[in-house]
Amino acid sequence: MSDFSNHKFGTKAIHAGAEPDPSTGAIMTPIFQTSTYVQESPGKNKGFGYARGKNPTREALQKNIAALENGKHCICFGSGMAATDAVMRMLKPGDEVITGDDLYGGSYRLFTKIYENYGIKFHFINLTDASNIEKYINSNTKLIWAETPTNPTMQIIDIAACSKIAKQHHLLLAVDNTFASPYLQNPLALGADIVMHSVTKYLGGHSDVVMGALIVNEDKLHEQLYFILNSCGANPGPMDCFLVMRGIKTLHLRMERHCYNGRKIAEYLKTHPKIGKIYWPGFAEHPNHEIAKEQMRDFGGMISIVLKGASLEETFKIASSFKVFSLAESLGGVESLINHPVTMTHASIPKAEREKAGVVDNLLRLSVGVEDVEDLIEDLNQALSN
Repeated sequence: MSDFSNHKFGTKAIHAGAEPDPSTGAIMTPIFQTSTYVQESPGKNKGFGYARGKNPTREALQKNIAALENGKHCICFGSGMAATDAVMRMLKPGDEVITGDDLYGGSYRLFTKIYENYGIKFHFINLTDASNIEKYINSNTKLIWAETPTNPTMQIIDIAACSKIAKQHHLLLAVDNTFASPYLQNPLALGADIVMHSVTKYLGGHSDVVMGALIVNEDKLHEQLYFILNSCGANPGPMDCFLVMRGIKTLHLRMERHCYNGRKIAEYLKTHPKIGKIYWPGFAEHPNHEIAKEQMRDFGGMISIVLKGASLEETFKIASSFKVFSLAESLGGVESLINHPVTMTHASIPKAEREKAGVVDNLLRLSVGVEDVEDLIEDLNQALSN
């Protein structure tokens, strides 16, 4: 197989992991829709025994994603939550995790409603200043779990600073890189041990698949996580893997447009009289903007806004008034989406905890798509006029 590790991002997105099918010359990796593989004799096969463990379509996708993150290994899962769950399965009762106070609601729910029942303790702290981590570290601490940018208030976490602390204390650092995508940010290069993606989002990019991925460099860590995948069975199907490989081929092109549109819309909303607050890391006044400039290549298409003085009813009315933006959960697709975190992605987080992180009733989260930006701004203008 050709090695594309030294090529630029767009070339890797299109070619890494993909080889013409040797039997037909097909340029696209086939969908190997099979549950099992014929063996030449007991225990002797062509590298594939049972499809829960390995599938050729999935293998190609995993090589592709690993290359995009400049990592050695990638394991794909049935969802981003399944990937997150696999990391948590490495822990034991009594272990402790340090994580952020602004966190995707599904991660918060997994940590508090599932793993706290098994004796895992979670500290939800302000990670925007990495020095806050030190006071929570003790002999039971095993993992730092960070999102950056965070969902939905776009906090920027200094990955290199977190990594330095993690290494000093022999902890694992896992980074949820979903909002940035590998195009904008590569946490392994900044010292992270594990990178998690909800592949559903920017990697797939077309709102037609649910998947997750973990990327690592260390062989032993890869063995542990692969053992969990194979034992627990949260593997994605080959059709989903094919769809993601197809989506990734345009990732660099899509991200350029997401970033361009995101910047134009953020600048428009910044001075809009109906907007009380805007969260977008590209603004010089955004907390940790300088860190974002250092560890990201651009600032992405995710923006959150707080509607000035709007009640919950007024917020609902505006959220339901868009004609180009669609009111829906998820993010990172070619189409623009608007989300109300309090009732949608973050509904599982208690109100007091949400509001401490700034996730208030009149906050809306925008996933800016790749449509013509003039049409998106016009849609924002008419919806905010309601």
